[in-house]
Amino acid sequence: MQENRSHLTLADRVGVLVASVLLTYALTRIIQSPSLTLTVTLPGFYFAFPLTLNTAMTVLAAALAASGMDGLMRSHPSLWVKSNIEHLLLPTLTTSVVGGTLGILSEAGIWWIAFGLGALLLVGVFLAEYIAIDPSTPNYALARAGLTALSFALFLILAIALRFAGVRMFLQVPLLFLSAGLISLRILHLDGTDRWDFPWASGIGIVCAQIGAGLHYWPLTPIQFGLAITGPLYALIMLSMSMNTDNLPIRRAVVGPILVIVLGWAAAFLLR
Repeated sequence: MQENRSHLTLADRVGVLVASVLLTYALTRIIQSPSLTLTVTLPGFYFAFPLTLNTAMTVLAAALAASGMDGLMRSHPSLWVKSNIEHLLLPTLTTSVVGGTLGILSEAGIWWIAFGLGALLLVGVFLAEYIAIDPSTPNYALARAGLTALSFALFLILAIALRFAGVRMFLQVPLLFLSAGLISLRILHLDGTDRWDFPWASGIGIVCAQIGAGLHYWPLTPIQFGLAITGPLYALIMLSMSMNTDNLPIRRAVVGPILVIVLGWAAAFLLR
């Protein structure tokens, strides 16, 4: 009976947290406000960044998700033995990406579909991160697999959204670097060794940002662009895990990643 109450309390808390985040998204759809453009003019350089209600609400939603996830995890009986920083990265990034994606969608039907999918994504991330607090739990393997899949899906959504919105390269490159680096850092931290692999995460972020910069002016559709960058992200994380966790020699470790990149770029090419 006590266990059922515990699960019910967790479901209630996650529901309230997700509803609060979704409310901030809905307000940006209901309330219309003028935008403020931040501009910087230098010799041979012009920077313009529009500040809108969606920008403020996305930042608010990310902060709300981080604080809410922190409060949710403090109720976990195993949290006292470890830090909770790693469990805040993905929920905060997910909330930011979902909010930014909703901000560029104008058609009502597509917006509400994305709104519903974003709600499911948030629920999955919050629950999986809560379960992943204790590696000894029977559901840890499922939570780890779920977080890994959600992370790659999140990066794919971000890359597609950046291409769809026509974001300029000087903004696109740092966004790809930060998101790829944080996602790599979180996935590599799930290997059970409780280590932060900053060198690999930084290198993966740099490679993904460089690929994004190289493909910026190519005539690619948003889906092609997303697949062309997500494939190398997946391959590099696989390479890191094969070499550091499975201790495979370099010749065997690179086979899988190369195949993933070939398949990802082939899929992007065939979607033309």
